[in-house]
Amino acid sequence: MGFQTITRGLRFPEGPIAMPDGSVVLVEIGRGTLTRVKSNGIVEVIAELGGGPNGAAIGPDDKCYVCNNGGFKWIERNGRLFPSEQPDDYRGGSIQRVDLNTGKFETLYESCDGRKLCGPNDIVFDKSGGFWFTDHGKTRARERDRTGVFYARADGNRITEAIFPLEGPNGIGLSRDETELYVAETVPGRLWAYKLAAPGQVAAERRLLQGISGFYMYDSLAVDAAGNVCVATLINGGISILSPVGAPTRFISVPDPLTTNICFGGPDLRTAYITASSVGDLLAMEWEGPGQPLNFLNR
Repeated sequence: MGFQTITRGLRFPEGPIAMPDGSVVLVEIGRGTLTRVKSNGIVEVIAELGGGPNGAAIGPDDKCYVCNNGGFKWIERNGRLFPSEQPDDYRGGSIQRVDLNTGKFETLYESCDGRKLCGPNDIVFDKSGGFWFTDHGKTRARERDRTGVFYARADGNRITEAIFPLEGPNGIGLSRDETELYVAETVPGRLWAYKLAAPGQVAAERRLLQGISGFYMYDSLAVDAAGNVCVATLINGGISILSPVGAPTRFISVPDPLTTNICFGGPDLRTAYITASSVGDLLAMEWEGPGQPLNFLNR
């Protein structure tokens, strides 16, 4: 499959959102910004958020909600950028809300039940207007945070820890009927499907979706209209396509070992936008079918 390079030179892009006007809003973690990439490749900074803006999603008020992981130390090698340990100026993680028209932003959440958020990573809104997000945690020289999955309201008045503990939770998404929540764990390369009892409520049942063989790690994800979970895959670099109903897992190679994110946009949601983060590229390719519409964006 062929890739089109929309733009280059981004500082570790993640969290792409394909907008109705043909642009892609994404974060640049290494730059600390929420950024817009126009269809012609022109790059504009929407907001300078600081820390480490990571996952992003459009909410019911048409504002952009950003998981800020608090930042990284960075390693640059052979023209590639790699995130490393917790930075010296780290002050914690947060959920931020950004007005895409003005660039003004505010912090909605920095803690839950008296415990600070460590490294919020990825986010998805449900149809009720609440959002799920993962906290990937931070890594230090000889220790790593134990973290989980949270559910919060967009008005800033309610946040709960719904799943704990997980091993580096990263990508998160919902089945089309919103009866299952998909959560990717990075280092073990596992994708879990949790049954949902109600908005924000996880039932006891969960199941493991079978991935490809070999050594790899999982990053963020998107769900297509057929129900497949398309997971950005690290180390071997690509997109793993996992079936919730047990069909064989497929894999699409991407020319970057740090392939971190995928989203769907364009006419009929048949264009996949993929972040090749270590090289700083935003790529596009024609997908085999449409993506799943997102609440409050593809309406």
